[in-house]
Amino acid sequence: MRKLRELWMRVLGLLGAGTAEADLEAELQSHVQMHMEDSVRSGLSQAEARRRALIYLGGMEQTKGAYRQQRGLPFVESLVGDVRYALRQLAKNPGFMVTAVLTLALGIGANTAIFTLVHAVLLKDLPVVDPKALVRVGDGEICCTLNLGSMRGAFSIFSYEGYKYLRDRTPEMEELAAMQGGMADLSVRRASGDTTSHSAFGEFVSGNYFQTFGVHAVAGRTLTPSDDADGATPVAMLSYHAWVRDYARDPSVVGSSLLMNTHPVTILGVTPQGFYGDRLSVNPPDFYLPISQEPTLGFYGARDKSNLGWLFLIGRVKPAVAIASLQEKMSGLLRQSLGELKDFQTTQGKARLAQAHVVLAPGGAGIAGMQHEMANRLHLLMGLAGLVLLIACANIANLMLARGVAQRGEISVRMALGAARSRIIRQRLTESLVLACMGGVAGIAVSYAGTKMLLSLLFTRAVVMPVDAVPSLPVLGFAFGVSLVTGVSFGVGPAWMTSNEQPVNAMRGANRSTRDGSSLLQRGLVVLQAALSLVLLVGAGLLGMSLNHLQHQNFGLEAENRVVVTMNPLKAGYKPERLQGLYSQIEDRFHAMPGVKHVGLTLYTPLCGDTWSFYVYPQGQRAPDPGQEVTSYFNRASSEYFQSVGQRVVRGRPFTAADTATAPKVAVVNEAFVKKVFADGKDPLGRRFGANEIKHSGDFEIVGVVEDTKYEDARSDPAPMYFTPMLQPSGLPAPGGMDASLYAEQFVLQMNMIPPELEAEVRRTMASIDPNLTVDRFQTFAEQIGGNFDGERTMARLTQMFGLLALVLASVGLYGVTSYTVAGRTSEIGIRMALGAKRGDVVRMILRGAMLQAGLGLLIGVPAALLSARLVKSQLYGVTGQDLGVLSAATLVLALAAWVAGWIPARRAASVDPMRALRTE
Repeated sequence: MRKLRELWMRVLGLLGAGTAEADLEAELQSHVQMHMEDSVRSGLSQAEARRRALIYLGGMEQTKGAYRQQRGLPFVESLVGDVRYALRQLAKNPGFMVTAVLTLALGIGANTAIFTLVHAVLLKDLPVVDPKALVRVGDGEICCTLNLGSMRGAFSIFSYEGYKYLRDRTPEMEELAAMQGGMADLSVRRASGDTTSHSAFGEFVSGNYFQTFGVHAVAGRTLTPSDDADGATPVAMLSYHAWVRDYARDPSVVGSSLLMNTHPVTILGVTPQGFYGDRLSVNPPDFYLPISQEPTLGFYGARDKSNLGWLFLIGRVKPAVAIASLQEKMSGLLRQSLGELKDFQTTQGKARLAQAHVVLAPGGAGIAGMQHEMANRLHLLMGLAGLVLLIACANIANLMLARGVAQRGEISVRMALGAARSRIIRQRLTESLVLACMGGVAGIAVSYAGTKMLLSLLFTRAVVMPVDAVPSLPVLGFAFGVSLVTGVSFGVGPAWMTSNEQPVNAMRGANRSTRDGSSLLQRGLVVLQAALSLVLLVGAGLLGMSLNHLQHQNFGLEAENRVVVTMNPLKAGYKPERLQGLYSQIEDRFHAMPGVKHVGLTLYTPLCGDTWSFYVYPQGQRAPDPGQEVTSYFNRASSEYFQSVGQRVVRGRPFTAADTATAPKVAVVNEAFVKKVFADGKDPLGRRFGANEIKHSGDFEIVGVVEDTKYEDARSDPAPMYFTPMLQPSGLPAPGGMDASLYAEQFVLQMNMIPPELEAEVRRTMASIDPNLTVDRFQTFAEQIGGNFDGERTMARLTQMFGLLALVLASVGLYGVTSYTVAGRTSEIGIRMALGAKRGDVVRMILRGAMLQAGLGLLIGVPAALLSARLVKSQLYGVTGQDLGVLSAATLVLALAAWVAGWIPARRAASVDPMRALRTE
């Protein structure tokens, strides 16, 4: 009775002090526990001690009811009390708290890191004024120049004449700006002081470009329409990142003169920090140049070609303008402007003209280049990270269930004291949410590191990183939202299950039964973890095999001991008549270098990211119907080119020194060209064909056939391709009277071995030939080919990381449930062993239960994995979504991990002392 009086006095003191209800219950629970311990020490059994404690506290319900009526706890104060109570409870079990927080940090951090990229790449608008008012004329991704006469349907790229025609006839737009579809390759140096040039990217834009976007200069001024007028002084805007990188923020650059492609250009100003132009790119423009300067600084005379599409258009629509009616009007204007071109005056051309139209798309995010390229990968990564978070939630839910079962006695006492079931659920949910928020805070730190890792993997060759790893407000909001949803997801089930305790359980061993609802839910969560883990493991296996097939396929070339040097004689001021001398110097100088076996000049090399293509017409055949034309890639090659890249000549001969500009026109074709163009099976040697127009069908005589080599896409079969000597007239359109295909943009050096100082030696040699002749890029042939698989390599690595994390989480979950089962069945195991059961029998019994859960997970996971594999089918090469080898390997790995996770607690169960187990309750 003395203990009871002390407890009553303590309760009254707490009530008078205004203690929160959760704290009061905790205090009462502490006193009950102390009373039970005193009773046990006095010789009573635990069951009798619990019974007497409840008898002593039977009148507490009335006291608590009076307490509620007197205080009427406000919600906020009650919530604060719940949070304080949850923190104290978690602090009592730091191992559980650290495990849960780390698990959640990994799951939430992975999702937040990937959402950082999703937000920056797919959801974020350009840093311009009122991006919602911007519209793009067109929604296709065409780069970088295209003959408008070959286009059908929706137009997304326009000629300069077409741009002006639309701009001058659409008063519904405040501004309509044009920007180059690709990039201009520039050789830049200061007019005084610099002895060598450096390579840079430029973009030709209309004079109202910055006015349309509402972008102002941080130094100097921006371009204006007067700067884009014919005869205006050559000027340019310098980008902020180039100002920092190349000129160390030197303010004197503004107003100074730079030599661009040997022509003086005045720098007007510097763009603001964070503005990378009209599209998200890892290679943004270093300079913005007026379109009027394209004939001087460009290479193709594109501005003056009315049938050449090379400009994207973005405009700012006036308020209250109906987009649908404006789109219809601009489609009509497009047809009117195209109707003046001869390509659309033939019967076939008129049919294409009738289908021509534009689509006005939202332009706030700019020209969606990287967005289209990365959308599928980012969506896939979000799905994978979501699966990992689900597995993490299942793991924490299992931990919460096990912890709730261990606290059954406490919960029974609290309910005996009058705690409502809703109160128990709320406090358990509060604990879950506190855990989730702690995991979310830790997850933000994980996401920062994860985003930096993702950026380094996804953009291995980036010149500028347009995505910031620091979480923005939307990203922080996403992390907070994921934390709340996660907390509810893993907390509601355990809270509901553990709140079902009856007060009478406090008077008996509350942990005796293991065949209850919580145990069933735990096993179900393990099954879910195993199934999701199998999905991730299969995905990792498929992407890994796909990458392996991509990297080790037969490309039809040899990459060992070869380097590729990229240059551009055109931007160095070379005229066509000077090219023969330049090419001879390059060949002679590099042949003189030790270890060089072959020097091959070309327009472009395999898998470098650049191609030229034209319609081809075999001699003696009628013109094909519209849409049935045969397209072939076109390239130029010097006499040693095929040897330098390891492309074998299978018939005839390669080019020789005798194939000069004045010699008869000849061509070397690949095997795919022969099959596509000359399908009659006759010998192609000596046959003739032409390009671009049927009137040129007899231009070239085939003198050799080379094996097929992949030039554009490593995933596709080799396409038809023909080569001509470096300086022979091509018969192709020559904008501005100049054949741009005459200019070799790359050469390949085949070496006995590649010395570490080779790059420096190559740059010195090129500068000695001409200081304006820059080396734009130097890399080994293997590096160039491998760069085509950066995305696939990143996806495979990330998927493998997610798969490994899922495997670990699933194994830990199975281990935890099995360990809990063993602890709950200690008495049963003791009885079995006392009755003669052997240790091997106990091990097999426990393992059988563990493997049954894993087996059910595999049964569910196999069809789920096969179904999910269809979602990544477009990402695979040489692998089907039903690859039995990958599925079998993933199943075996997961089964082995499950066996290990079950075997450890099974061995512990077999080591139980029967007499000690019988004394557990």
